[in-house]
Amino acid sequence: MMDKSEIRKRVLEDKKKHHNYIPPTYFIIQFSNKIKAETIEWLTNKIKTDREQGGAELQVRKQPILETQKHNVTIHISADSERLLELAQELDVKKIDKISHPYEFTYHDFIPSEDKLTTAEKQVLVRHELENIRALLHETYIPGYPDKHLYEGQSILSAYLYHGLVKQVFPLHDMTALLKLRSVWHFSLFNKQPYEEIRSYFGESVTLYFQFLGFYTAFLTLPMMLGFFQWFVAPDSVAFFCIINIIGAAIFLEVWQRKCTELAFIWGTISMASSLDDPRPNFIGVMGKDVVTERLQPQSPRWKTNVKMYCVSFPLVFLCMIGGFIVMLASFWIEDLLKSYPDLPWFIYYVPSSVYAAMIYVMNMFYRQLANFLTEWENHRTQSQFDRHRVTKLVPFEFVNNFMSLFYIAFIYQDMDMLKYQLATLLIILQFINNIQEAVLPVVIQYYKKKKADAIRESPPLLSECLLDVEELDPHDPQVIQAEEECRMEPYEDPYDDYLELFVQFGYVFLFSSISPMAAFWAVLNNIFEIWTDSFKLCYLHQRPMARRVKDTGAWQRAFQTLCTISIMTNCALFALSPALKSMAPAMSPVEWVLLFVGIEHLLLFIKQILHFAIPDKPDWVRIALAKIGYQSTKALKKQRLENRRLRKISEFLPNKESLKID
Repeated sequence: MMDKSEIRKRVLEDKKKHHNYIPPTYFIIQFSNKIKAETIEWLTNKIKTDREQGGAELQVRKQPILETQKHNVTIHISADSERLLELAQELDVKKIDKISHPYEFTYHDFIPSEDKLTTAEKQVLVRHELENIRALLHETYIPGYPDKHLYEGQSILSAYLYHGLVKQVFPLHDMTALLKLRSVWHFSLFNKQPYEEIRSYFGESVTLYFQFLGFYTAFLTLPMMLGFFQWFVAPDSVAFFCIINIIGAAIFLEVWQRKCTELAFIWGTISMASSLDDPRPNFIGVMGKDVVTERLQPQSPRWKTNVKMYCVSFPLVFLCMIGGFIVMLASFWIEDLLKSYPDLPWFIYYVPSSVYAAMIYVMNMFYRQLANFLTEWENHRTQSQFDRHRVTKLVPFEFVNNFMSLFYIAFIYQDMDMLKYQLATLLIILQFINNIQEAVLPVVIQYYKKKKADAIRESPPLLSECLLDVEELDPHDPQVIQAEEECRMEPYEDPYDDYLELFVQFGYVFLFSSISPMAAFWAVLNNIFEIWTDSFKLCYLHQRPMARRVKDTGAWQRAFQTLCTISIMTNCALFALSPALKSMAPAMSPVEWVLLFVGIEHLLLFIKQILHFAIPDKPDWVRIALAKIGYQSTKALKKQRLENRRLRKISEFLPNKESLKID
């Protein structure tokens, strides 16, 4: 096996053969137009400096400021083949062999080529290094800003973003790969989605969302067909079809969990442990040795986070839920008030429901920002913990905001016709607003930003004062023009909002499926359009999202499971209130009638629990493959220990004991 010096020698020889090769830009960092020159210099030097000195050891080039640009310094971040391969081995990147088994990436296997790394993996590696440029003990403040303090171990790039010194950080699109992806994805709407190409470009997180969207839409065709059959052929068989829908939803969620395990194994993410994840860049703590990995990492007592959650965040969430409930009551009060005036135009009576649907959208937007702020303030250590607690805050409010009016109509008013109308209004209007927001709003924002940028033409004196030792890109370089255009695009954070839309839709379809059997049809119609709009916004309208490695849908799986359980209760309660069903058993007393449906509810919950245990999360082939990997790892470790023991015994008889290297 080659040592590090031999590897570097081969890489240098390869670079000499291709001395004109410039690695592509992986990330763009755009500084604020009010930042000081020394502040730019300090971060840029940190990015270029060797890791031994606290840097990232990445390549930096500056973007020339064009006449159409505002006064913002922009730098391009790149990495050569050697650096990417070193990081791939260090971060245990898994690759897939010919039989879809993940194997460990080793530095020596691919020198000097990085072709085995996808564009998403390269982006993950470069981002990891940028986010892990951390302040040293003597670096107590940001140069040029003595009032902006740093603590040892703090992510410097996150500090720049927090204080507004960096305007934005985003990965630059790889146009060659993007054009190829567009041709097989966006322009082939009715073909199977190219999941592997999506994963290679956008990463596992985005791909898993589209896998879920496609899997969920395919499942919805069953309740859609049952809904058509019931609507046109057997309108009196509501109870039977509703029970089939509920059991089908439970099976869908269990099978999806199984599908996630298969994908995670194939992608090499199944062994990801959230407790061993690197701390989030925004995580605030004091540097200390991690008890598991024994690496120096920011540490913060868990009790501080718990105090913030239970004493501040949860009470605020409860108050927001009460606020949403009050808005709902106000809508019903206004609707009742209008009904007392029979001479009003017919469309006036539909205004409260339509306005309430729009209010739900506005309140959802506000609350999502509040949930993000509170979860960030709680200071969760890892990204998976952050995502889980953000979903935990969001789901209760979304449940109240989107579904409480339906519960109120169903169980307080007991007006089934009004319930059908309200359900259809919320389902169709909210889906229409969401699709307009995703497909049209980014275009409007991008156009506005371009007009604003064209109106501001400032001379850029700042660039001449800093980064004199940094290579400047050619103004005609396609990456320069591309970076300028993408700086005006809206960022795409993650599929968080997209999962939320599907969560709300799932509730509309299954919570009251006994009332609206056609809801599944509208959901399928929306989801087909959703696949197109989501692919369109990712490929055309938004900045390239940060690729993230995930193994499942995380807290969203539990949220959907909870909604499925509640749907069993609500539909059984609606059956108990149905006059048509009551007429089938006139001899039963009200107490006997209620007890009957409580028994049916418990039976369905029991069936759901049986399905949970009957459908294993891991398929047999994955379980066997994991067992083999575990056995081989244990066997290799024993072999290594025996070899080390043998070398130690041999070294005891040698005059120069340092002549043998023992791992």
